[in-house]
Amino acid sequence: MQAVRWQGLFQGFLQGGFEASSLRWWDGRQLDLIAATRHDVMAADDYRLMRGAGLHTARDGLRWHLIEGTPRRYDWSSFLPMLRAARATGMQVIWDLCHYGLPHDLDIWSAAFVDRFAAFAGAAACILRDEGAGPGFWCPMNEVSFWSWIGGDNGHMHPAGKGRGDELKRQLMRAAIAATEAVLAVDRRARFVQAEPLIHITAHPDRPWDRDAVERYRQAQFQTWDMLCGALHPELGGQPHLLDIVGVNYYFNNQWVHDFEVMGLGHRLSRPLHEMLVEVHQRYGRPLLISETGAEGAHGPGWLRYVGGEVRTALRQGVPVEGICIYPIMDYPGWVDGRHCPTGLIRLDAEYRARSVDGELALAIEEQATLLRPFLQTAPWMGVAAE
Repeated sequence: MQAVRWQGLFQGFLQGGFEASSLRWWDGRQLDLIAATRHDVMAADDYRLMRGAGLHTARDGLRWHLIEGTPRRYDWSSFLPMLRAARATGMQVIWDLCHYGLPHDLDIWSAAFVDRFAAFAGAAACILRDEGAGPGFWCPMNEVSFWSWIGGDNGHMHPAGKGRGDELKRQLMRAAIAATEAVLAVDRRARFVQAEPLIHITAHPDRPWDRDAVERYRQAQFQTWDMLCGALHPELGGQPHLLDIVGVNYYFNNQWVHDFEVMGLGHRLSRPLHEMLVEVHQRYGRPLLISETGAEGAHGPGWLRYVGGEVRTALRQGVPVEGICIYPIMDYPGWVDGRHCPTGLIRLDAEYRARSVDGELALAIEEQATLLRPFLQTAPWMGVAAE
């Protein structure tokens, strides 16, 4: 493979994503991280802080459970201020249509779930069109693999299934496929990111008999992308054109020794990130986006430097990586215990009101922008002058 240059699918190579989870726990408790961080009412301020650090593309989310409180009747009041804030500040947004949340009246196992999600997606595309904000960038269904595991196998998250992970995965992909088609019916120029965890698992050296089973487990990470392009379970409606930009979510705990330990950086059995990106590209031949990556607090700058270095290695080897999204780009309350999680560029006070910029991460972003410049055809969005 030959080294590649950034093709400019997005306004910026370095990006930031807002924690948009709207999941329900097994006991019915509804989370809304956009509201909890006041991002819904302070989106313009948050986007300006990102742009001040040279980040001109964001991941953000619609909250389906708020928009469709009554079946097939849409209240866009939770979304339009954010959409208009993005336009006013010049922020390009990849919009998550479903980040684990759905209307409470809707049975996720039913055919109605697929039909209503497709109708919702088409209606959202119409809003972007009518607001003059197209062509849209969309993530139809965030992390189907994770949702099917935690909600279909382990029962911790809605729909609180046990041993039904494969069934839930197929159902979520039916919906993602139908939603993608519905958006394309409105906007043929729309682009799509299917964001999924990128993982590596290895058998313990003292348990060689586990190797085949562990490799099958590792290969399962590709199932959702395979379903989307029709290579797996073609009866779901997947087609090659539906797999557009392959989004990979990668954190420090995405590699582990099966049944033993997480493999941190430098672990003797860990796999370099660039090799994992090469494997994904060789499998699908699509542009890639690091759609989520980051680390808390003081670990953030070092983690970005690691990921940036690995991405540059992948680019040298011909992998068309189109961006790195720092996620979350802003502090948020933890899913389980509500603790204040210090992440990303934008730091918040204890009440999630006052915003400030993490100076160390801002410097790391500027450093990575400079190091990435040789790989970019033009660089006006990177916070550095184009050559």
